[in-house]
Amino acid sequence: MSANLFTRLAAAGDPAAPFIVTPDGTTLSYSYAGMRARTAQLANMLVAVGVAPGDRVAAQTEKGVDALLLYLAAVRAGAVFLPLNTAYTPAELDYFLGDAEPRLFVCGRAAEAALAPVARKAGVAALLTLDADGGGTVAGAAAAQSPEFADVLRSGDDLAAILYTSGTTGRSKGAMLSHDNLWSNAATLKDIWHFTAADRLIHALPIYHVHGLFVATNTVMAAGAAMLFLPRFDARGIVAAMGDANVLMGVPTFYSRLLDEPALTEEAARGMRLFVSGSAPLSAEVHRRFRVRTGHAVLERYGMTETGMITSNPYDGDRIAGTVGFPLPDVSVRIADQATGAISAQGEVGMIEVKGPNVFKGYWRKPEKTAEEFRADGYFVTGDLGRIDDRGYVHIVGRAKDLVISGGLNVYPAEVEDALDALPGVAESAVIGVPHADLGEAVVAVVRREGGSAIDEAAIGAALRDRLARFKQPKAVRFVDEMPRNAMGKIQKKALRERFAGLFAAAEVAS
Repeated sequence: MSANLFTRLAAAGDPAAPFIVTPDGTTLSYSYAGMRARTAQLANMLVAVGVAPGDRVAAQTEKGVDALLLYLAAVRAGAVFLPLNTAYTPAELDYFLGDAEPRLFVCGRAAEAALAPVARKAGVAALLTLDADGGGTVAGAAAAQSPEFADVLRSGDDLAAILYTSGTTGRSKGAMLSHDNLWSNAATLKDIWHFTAADRLIHALPIYHVHGLFVATNTVMAAGAAMLFLPRFDARGIVAAMGDANVLMGVPTFYSRLLDEPALTEEAARGMRLFVSGSAPLSAEVHRRFRVRTGHAVLERYGMTETGMITSNPYDGDRIAGTVGFPLPDVSVRIADQATGAISAQGEVGMIEVKGPNVFKGYWRKPEKTAEEFRADGYFVTGDLGRIDDRGYVHIVGRAKDLVISGGLNVYPAEVEDALDALPGVAESAVIGVPHADLGEAVVAVVRREGGSAIDEAAIGAALRDRLARFKQPKAVRFVDEMPRNAMGKIQKKALRERFAGLFAAAEVAS
């Protein structure tokens, strides 16, 4: 039997059941039968422009129904799908296209003039256009094709997608994800999150990222469920959609901004069965406030580009704020010493390492980098620091590169951030290390106040005095109107470190 991801995902869908529903109920809504017909046209189009099994299909498009179906069509055709962040500039795309060497590149019509030379330089054989509303040359090329397509036979180890990492430390790397990698996650999440054909997911995530493209879409398909497909996050629109759906997958920013929406009440959320958060840490305070406001405990999980989902808080059982739950079935998680690789004792902080069917095949054309990131026994080194408590819950304390070493002592940002976020008047915080002549690095808190709050540095210092050891207490607090974030809502600490790099050097000069 073929291990083609599309073949396996589409098997559960009742042909007459809805798959994608758009808010205005336009013709861009599709049943499972309609989705199969449209993806067949798109797959035939790929073949017509020369895409063969194993070829890369790159797409930098705004979120739209056909943009999502292009992913499914590429998988049907045995191609390797390469979604690209819509924020990437032509200079960045020059690297991605040159590295991946796709056979086809799809972009928005408005970007075609600027990106056509980039595609030519990379040796891309075909360029087509696709807008969020379905306009562009893709539509015309697909319309002429048959709505029947025989899914290309694939093995489980064949690649289904390449996703480039964010590249915060050097050049981005292409994580190679196989048909089995993606299927294992979809099948597992369907089961542990109790998805059935009766579910309707509010899909407000971007579709160039693991969360929106794989976790949301693949899990829905594996259950034969439906998606209410929204173009973007809008708090008021999300609350309104709760009357026609029962699951939401979001990033922490979704939940903090929903709490600012007066229409979010326990009554508005009464028909919802599950709220899932991921892609960045959800603060314990937002978790608490959301539960008080709606009666629902957000289910936080943990994953990354290279592995898909790794852990999840339980569907039935305690969803503990500040933790990411237990390893998924068939996934092994361990904590190891960052330097030596020795397995850490229960409760100790160390490097999170993971092994399982979800773990990627390596980095595209980077065998040396791939070898560096795996232990000899096959465990992938995630780069995240964490611990496992006596109940088996995994706690993330931060990225290894975000660890602050102040006066020779380790300060884990998440611990300080939890203390800050619990203070009245603090909407959110980010803790970073800033160069300091005496300490090496000084702990600095960057804080966004709640609306109307006048909390200041002195008040924060006083509040933390008896809550944290002195070496963990911020040496300075800086207030911002907005935190720098990536497209998934994750606070960009690198940008904050760059912004405040000279904080103590300036103070020394002034003295």
